[in-house]
Amino acid sequence: MMDAIAAEVAALRKEIEEHNYRYYVLDDPVISDYEYDKLMRRLIELEKAYPELDSGDSPSHRVGGRPLDMFEKVTHAVAMQSLNDAFDYEEIYAFDRRIRAVLGDRAEYVVEPKVDGLSVSLEYENGVFVRGATRGDGEVGENVTQNLRTVRSLPLRIDCEYPRIIVRGEVYMSKKVFEELNAERELKGLPLFANPRNAAAGSLRQLDSRITAERKLDLVVFNIQLAEGADFENHSEALEYLRTLRFRSNSYKVCRSADEVIAEIESIGRKRGQFPFEIDGAVVKLNSLADRELIGSTAKAPRWAVAFKYPPEKKPSVIKNITVQVGRTGVLTPKAEIEPVYIGGSTVTYVTLHNSDYIAQKDIRIGDTVIVQKAGDIIPEVVEVDKSKRPEWARPFEFPLTCPACGSDVVREEGEVAYRCTGAECPAQLIRNIIHFVSRDAMNIEGLGTKVVEQLVQEGLLGSAADLYYLDRESLMNLPRFGQKSADNLLQQIERSKSNDLSRLLYAFGIRHIGQKAAKSLAKEFRTLSALQQADISDILRVPDIGIIMAESLKNWFSNSQSLHLISRLKDAGVNMSYQQETESNRFEGMTFVLTGTLSRYTRNEATAIIEANGGKVSSSVSKKTTYVVAGEEAGSKLDKANTLGIPVPTEAEFEKLLQE
Repeated sequence: MMDAIAAEVAALRKEIEEHNYRYYVLDDPVISDYEYDKLMRRLIELEKAYPELDSGDSPSHRVGGRPLDMFEKVTHAVAMQSLNDAFDYEEIYAFDRRIRAVLGDRAEYVVEPKVDGLSVSLEYENGVFVRGATRGDGEVGENVTQNLRTVRSLPLRIDCEYPRIIVRGEVYMSKKVFEELNAERELKGLPLFANPRNAAAGSLRQLDSRITAERKLDLVVFNIQLAEGADFENHSEALEYLRTLRFRSNSYKVCRSADEVIAEIESIGRKRGQFPFEIDGAVVKLNSLADRELIGSTAKAPRWAVAFKYPPEKKPSVIKNITVQVGRTGVLTPKAEIEPVYIGGSTVTYVTLHNSDYIAQKDIRIGDTVIVQKAGDIIPEVVEVDKSKRPEWARPFEFPLTCPACGSDVVREEGEVAYRCTGAECPAQLIRNIIHFVSRDAMNIEGLGTKVVEQLVQEGLLGSAADLYYLDRESLMNLPRFGQKSADNLLQQIERSKSNDLSRLLYAFGIRHIGQKAAKSLAKEFRTLSALQQADISDILRVPDIGIIMAESLKNWFSNSQSLHLISRLKDAGVNMSYQQETESNRFEGMTFVLTGTLSRYTRNEATAIIEANGGKVSSSVSKKTTYVVAGEEAGSKLDKANTLGIPVPTEAEFEKLLQE
């Protein structure tokens, strides 16, 4: 029996890796995601049932494992040198002259696109991936093996004839994934990544590889650093060998003169918008490995290679119109429609104008001739205005006073550059608002992830958060991937959420400046939503921890017609609008707790809820009034202060005993 199971595990691993190769390297999948997921689930089930069959090179380990405390240092077997840069073609000719002074006419080059990612070394022993490290300072890097295992285009096992091989590559985030990631972060109200390179670098250096796995990083390899027993003559030969090992290797062209090199650099530059990844230049290398040894290297960089850096491409165009679009968080962003212009491999017809201050500082007007460039080769923007060509009729742009998507008032708070829509049912913010409404700390409706919410909105089933409570089984079952059971489970979760406490509903509304803590204080003080609506600002300010900005934001939200419509429909659907949180006990009454460090048995929110349900209060700072400081791993200054003040510091286990007393 074990032989049959071991054979099935081996077959599953081989099949899954084949599909990984076809999907992530060849971009030619032959099965659906559903079929792939079934194969992976079966493999994971078998490895859990028979742990003796588990192994480090299994594709199941790509999903991410236990978070690390820190990265270990790795000394590179072969130094990962950087490259000298060239910024114009004369520098390429000078590089060629230096090479030919030694090699004469036999000099031959390989020209490759320079991927703008994070350089890594990948080490294999007897065909198994055993170690991956960042470049670091070139001599010593960080061990990111666990994170690299999550990169699907990296083979965990290769059919290599050499006992040890070290490959150098570039980890990157594709432009498509970058845009999707930033869209997701915008929905969640998180800071956006500046560019794909920063996003890739931050993702690869996560101590929790599960986060890395979610970021969908990719890999392209461009060099064999070491191959014990190999006798490659040329770099191009080594690149072709890497392809036989099922790596995605760099595209390249062999050139025999400086003119050919420059022609290929220009060709890559014209196509840079067509690559799935960002490039910031082209790399020129000697092809002959023996000639590389002859030319030699400095302490930091090889003399046999140079990186040509493309300057940001700038072109003039004319602004035809300026419009404002509403983002998923309600921020109004101006953009300019321009006369089409070809930049960085693609035709640009719209450019971002960022915000009203940006427009004012550059004095950008409809009709202006402007210089446009791509910021980070992705986002087109205006560099400057050619005011000598400004038409007489051009006038300064004025931001709208109402939202172009829903007609609600637009506000700009003191100290901020952004204008925001105040509409509670603004269609531009719909997906983001619903995702917040159903989140764990708000109405806590399980089964409504981002993709499901987007699907329900696209199908016209959700026009506001209130529509959740009017969904029916038949409508859900008509959607792809919704069966009777999944539809019933979702409807049960929605029905259950109707009985949530008022504090959850208040937080779910997403009222600016009203977080969880404020929502709980307001619910406890006013007891009903109706009473809170009728309260004036002076009444609201009497609530602990509520300031004038929060009070004004609350009153403004309640005065909006969309907010009143949302409340009315939720009330008609039977959603609770009263404070009804009962304490499980009064054992913590009059006590103040501070939570510090990483708790292993609870999340911070879970521990807070337990304390409050038992009559206690949770504070963010330690003082003489603190009753207990519950300390998890890596507790810092709060623990030190508790010890100084002589405040009891129970462990999590001791905290649970306090609950039972």
